[in-house]
Amino acid sequence: MILDICTSPALYPYYKKENDTVVVVDVFRASATICKMLHNGAESIIPVAGIEEAKQYKSEGFLVGAERNARKCDFADFGNSPSDYTLERVSGKEVVFTTTNGTQAIQAARGCRQLFIGTFSNIDAVLEASLRSAERVVILCAGWENRINIEDMLFGGAFAEKLGEKDELIIGSDSVRIAMELWQQAKDHLLEYVKKSDHYHRLVENGVEADAAYCLQMNTAPVVPYYHKNEKKIRASH
Repeated sequence: MILDICTSPALYPYYKKENDTVVVVDVFRASATICKMLHNGAESIIPVAGIEEAKQYKSEGFLVGAERNARKCDFADFGNSPSDYTLERVSGKEVVFTTTNGTQAIQAARGCRQLFIGTFSNIDAVLEASLRSAERVVILCAGWENRINIEDMLFGGAFAEKLGEKDELIIGSDSVRIAMELWQQAKDHLLEYVKKSDHYHRLVENGVEADAAYCLQMNTAPVVPYYHKNEKKIRASH
């Protein structure tokens, strides 16, 4: 399988090809939060890019998760912490969701052949789903406001390593090699390595650094979130 890694949504037009599978990754924290919602039984997630659209959904009675700059928005029911989305609060429910970076990346890639949400929380599940149904995968890193970040690239490196262990990896570009080198440096002390990153510091400044350890754990929510283009919703793929 050909694997490529797009380091920023701003660069996605230069990576996309017909019939791609795209895996959107926002390690801190939207991808893990989406996985946690669906793992705890949420019926579906409606990703929206803008705050005003999320507010409109809220006025219509929807449950809304909304975050900007690592902080929960005042009008929302939830923020962007996986721990917000407990079984009791989301099972059987539909949740509208908007974040600083993750939902913007989903919007950027929504026209691709198939779109999965991936992170460490579901790395093995999304890897197997990709192997079953894709010839070329582009990992689209949400980054931070269209800039590259460490944690999303580390996921790309881990994903590439797992593909290599299955003898399934065909490297699409140097971004994959860079991610793999980064992963080799970090994988034995991942949290400590990530503590030097910009976004970890944002989590600390906003009192949610405890989310980082959860977001870096592998296979804690082994679902495959799949974006349904016709519905404009994310559901767990079966």
